Amino acid sequence: MTILLVDGDIVAYKAATASETPVHWGDGLWTLHAYEQDVSLRLDTFISTLVDEAPVKDCVIALSDSENYRKEIAPYYKANRSGTRKPMLLSWVRDYIQKNYNTIIYRRLEADDVLGILGSSNSDTIIWSEDKDLLTVPAKHWIGGQVVEQSVEQADYQFFAQTLAGDNTDNYSGCPKVGMVTAKKLLDKDCSWDTVVSTYQSKGLSEAVALENARLARILRDGEYDTDTGKVKLWTPSKT
Repeated sequence: MTILLVDGDIVAYKAATASETPVHWGDGLWTLHAYEQDVSLRLDTFISTLVDEAPVKDCVIALSDSENYRKEIAPYYKANRSGTRKPMLLSWVRDYIQKNYNTIIYRRLEADDVLGILGSSNSDTIIWSEDKDLLTVPAKHWIGGQVVEQSVEQADYQFFAQTLAGDNTDNYSGCPKVGMVTAKKLLDKDCSWDTVVSTYQSKGLSEAVALENARLARILRDGEYDTDTGKVKLWTPSKT
């Protein structure tokens, strides 16, 4: 039986955000409210539609843990989100998901990593996420109404490109003045760790800086996490 692996962080945030309603009471007074039943209805409808449309029988929802091992690598990771208001019922809908759906949370990992580990280890799974970073995972993906199978070579290409380009949303910079377009042009000539390192070095940065960015960009795959101990096997370039 094929299972759809769903990015629960995204569906929870979308449902909670869409259910907030602003009210103007006059005299400059505004309030914001949300009903729990509206959030659960939006979430249930979204997930049931995904399962109905994809070639699957059921779904598993991945959620992020409260701890994040990437912050041990770089304290600045996602620090740009500090102080940003979250939807009022985000915590509530996370609890709702865990009570009503088959949910997986791995200690110290983000939902992306859970999807990456499960998707790359089991051919009877299909990953759904709106996050482009998941294309760094060699697995089947549900994109635009069709199954897209990402090979190891394609996934590694995306991973190296992400390492070079960085991600402003997650607050790691990548290689200065190298965006995704430039990164792909470089990798089209030679898709290798050597290309990544030489590009960083051309900007006066060391391989250690490149490696830190790579480890932040890396969505974990099968064999890179111990579910018993919660220990992550940090990505290290293979020796050639």
